[in-house]
Amino acid sequence: MNGQLKTILLTVLTLSVFTLALVELSGVSSTALFNKYGIGEGGADHSHQLSESEKDKREKQMKAMPKTWITFDDTKHDFGTITEGEKVIHSYHFKNTGEHPLLISNAVASCGCTVPSYPKEPIPPGAEGNIEVEFNSTNRVGQQRKNVLIYSNAQEEAMSIGFVVEVKAK
Repeated sequence: MNGQLKTILLTVLTLSVFTLALVELSGVSSTALFNKYGIGEGGADHSHQLSESEKDKREKQMKAMPKTWITFDDTKHDFGTITEGEKVIHSYHFKNTGEHPLLISNAVASCGCTVPSYPKEPIPPGAEGNIEVEFNSTNRVGQQRKNVLIYSNAQEEAMSIGFVVEVKAK
């Protein structure tokens, strides 16, 4: 291969990589827009829609922050009895009762039928927020107990919130 062809191929490769980086950083692609600004299909509040790199970034930020306190109004909820196929949502209200900003890095459900959403921005001291948990009862007949682990820079790094529900057949 002659030197001129190598130079052309290297230039094309470099420009391609540069273009991809520029697209991602500028937010032109739907993935970049979704990760950077939380817009796009499905909304930004669902933790399962964050990319792995965003989750890693949030976890590193959280671990670098000083510890604070989080206080929930309730950590367990009873939905009672619902019919199979129904979707129910409960909002767990909390307050940052510490002296430093609170950052929730992730919320992980014990099952794919349960989808948590949480604030992505740091919660200032004294401020309040909500973590919503949606349960889809499709193919879940019987008593269900589900938990969501909340990871944050609170004194207790992983906290559990959850619910119980009785799902009756259609």
